[in-house]
Formats: sequence, C-alpha cells, structure tokens
Amino acid sequence: MQEYVNMDKAQLLQIKDEMSATLEALKAKAMKLNMARGMPGREQLDLSEGLSEEVGSANGFKTESGVDCRNYGLPDGLPQIKKLFAEILGVPESGVIVGGNSSLSMMFDTVSQFITHGVCGGEPWIKQGNVKFLCPVPGYDRHFGVTGYFGIEMITVPMDNDGPDMDTVEQLVAGDASIKGIWCVPMYSNPTGITYSDEVVRRMAALKPVAPDFRVFWDNAYCCHHLTDNPDRLLNIYDEAVKVGNEDIVLQFASFSKISFAGSGVAAVAASPANIAAIKKRITLQTIGPDKINQLRHVRFFKDLDGVKAHMKKYEELLKPKFDAVQNALQSELGGLGIGNWSTPNGGYFVSFDALPGCAKKIIALCADAGMAMTPAGATFPHGIDPQDSNIRIAPTFPPVSELEVAMQIFCAAVKLCSAEKLLG
Repeated sequence: MQEYVNMDKAQLLQIKDEMSATLEALKAKAMKLNMARGMPGREQLDLSEGLSEEVGSANGFKTESGVDCRNYGLPDGLPQIKKLFAEILGVPESGVIVGGNSSLSMMFDTVSQFITHGVCGGEPWIKQGNVKFLCPVPGYDRHFGVTGYFGIEMITVPMDNDGPDMDTVEQLVAGDASIKGIWCVPMYSNPTGITYSDEVVRRMAALKPVAPDFRVFWDNAYCCHHLTDNPDRLLNIYDEAVKVGNEDIVLQFASFSKISFAGSGVAAVAASPANIAAIKKRITLQTIGPDKINQLRHVRFFKDLDGVKAHMKKYEELLKPKFDAVQNALQSELGGLGIGNWSTPNGGYFVSFDALPGCAKKIIALCADAGMAMTPAGATFPHGIDPQDSNIRIAPTFPPVSELEVAMQIFCAAVKLCSAEKLLG
C-alpha cells in the first residue's frame, strides 16, 4: 500500500471524499456502540453467576474456622481470601489486606491518608509543600484523576516498549524530595498492553529516592488477564525489593473487579510488614469490617489460584476473538499507510493507537458523530492533555464481535479521513 505522505493532493482529496461518504452511511444506521471504557461484556459477567449460590441457607455464612461472615470483625479481611490474593500476587499472606470491591478506592484512600497523616508515621505530605507524582504516559486516566483530585503535581515519564523510561525515573527521584510516588500498571499496561521487563522491575524495586516517604503504586490489575497460551511473565517486584533491602518502597494493588463481577469484586493491597502495620492501624478506626460475605463467596467459588486460572481461561476464549477483530481491522484497513501505530497486547483490556499528531480529538469526534462512544482523546495523559493529540485507547471488551466489527469500520474510516485532512493542511 502507498503511504499517505507519498500521495498527491488529488489522491488525498479522493480519500477524504470516500471516507466522508462511508461515515455518513454508517451514521445513517443510527447505531449506539460503546467502546468508551474497559467494561466486561455480559457473557463475561455470566461466567461468575455461580457466586450467588455460594452463601445463604444451603451453604451457610460461616467459614470452616467458624467465623460468621454476617457479623463485625476481621477489618483486614478473611484469612481465606488473604491466602488467595497472596497466591495470585506471590507475596506472604501476612502481607495482604483485603477490603471492599475496588482497588481504585484503596489507592485513593492510601493517597488521602499519606496527605493527611504521612507514610508509616512520617510527616504528612500536606505539611511538606508541593507534592509531585510520576506518571508514565500514556497511562491510566483514573490514576491521574486521583492525584489530580488532591492537587498533586503530575510529572510525565515516557513509556518505552518494556515499561517506564527508568533513566528518567531514577534521575527524577534521586534529585527531588517532593516526588512522593509513581503510578504503575506493570502487566498488560493500560492502555499500551506492554508488560514491564525484568530489568525495569528490578530497577523499580531498587529505586533510591531522596524522599524517604516515596512509594511505588503497583496496580497489578491485569495479572490474570491473558489472551494467549504463551502469556507475558512479570517479575515479582516484592521479591526483588526484599533482595536489596527496599521492601517498604512498593504498595501492590489488585482486585477481582474484572475477574468476577465488575461492580462486586474484592480488592486487596499487599506490602511490607511496616506498611501493613500502618494500614492496619488506620483501618481499625476506619471500619468495623469489610463485606466478608462477598469475600466468602469468592473463596468458595474460585477456591485457589488454579480455580482463578481456569476461570480466566474462559475469559480468554471470550475476549480473544474481540481483540483479533480489532487487530484484523487495523491491519487490513490501516496497515502500510503510515497514518497510525498500534499495540498488539498478549493480555489486558486495551489496544493503544497513535494517530498522526493533531488528529486524536477529531477522530474521536467523528466516531461519536457516527454513533460510537470512545474514551476521550487525551485521557491517557494527566489532566486529559496529550501534547501530541495522538493517543487513543481502544477498549474492545464490552461490545459483541458483530458490533465491534462495525465499530472498527467507523474508527478506521475516521482515521483515514482525519489523516488525509491533516496532510492536505
């Protein structure tokens, strides 16, 4: 195929006219397609219907050790669910605290506590003046929303093919005590789908920030979400941090939000003994106990790590055709044209697309006009500002394949139209 940059004006005008007509025809169908967020489709949620049968009159509300999950107590979670998360994350059971349904809530709460009460008894961030966070980009918009909400200054760090640019990260944290943390989605990163390399994990674990209250927020949201029989492998950051005597630096978060029910999962934080002790001290004042009934039904339903893996294999069978549909459309419609680059992840929930600079917002607007909702352009950068106006997050999980194929027709036509207009000047 001829790249757009090598086309003459007449060719570009012809593409513009053809794609405008294509979008108008698709718009006339009055469709309502949703690729705005990485939501599970109904068929994924149906896989966990058995959760509802795991507690109640037949199976009871008591654990094997006699804990009545209808009552108060165990603010750090049922021992059985702590064991399961420990297996998933590869950490000691004593280093796990299990909470409600949302790991994002746990991250938000952690940042809030650090601002008002400090890290492990240290000086509260609010008393230290301007506080900064490192934000690998493109990244997860809700992470940036948390730090933005608290008025924390966000410093962008480029994402390479194996994780954040660690030369930049190491230089920044070694020279600025106001930098207090970094956001990370280390496996099948949101939105690029890359998994951090062993070198990146080791360097992250061995960071020597000048700020003693610096923390790595390790959001391991997609550690079970594979799309292939040859999945990515993520080095265990806690083990690496222990090796270099730096175990306090990392706070690891995970949840069942995209494993069981998106709105009724179970979330956890895993950390060093010092961090866990500080969190326990706080949560004994914060809650009389989490939703242990929900924790119990998850333990009974999944049983152990093998049960989780078997469940996620079913997810893979449902999601791989959707990701294949996206990749096939991008390759067949845009491959070789020089007007976009995209990721090909082995797992996770997203495909990252980089259009020609200055085109992302227009592409999203054209898609919306044709009846397809997508994540706003710029969302993968702090404050929603992509300096290049280039990155777009594609979320294939929610629509059925038939709708997804139509959605990709709209998307590819919008990319072609905007690219032709961009090159026409």
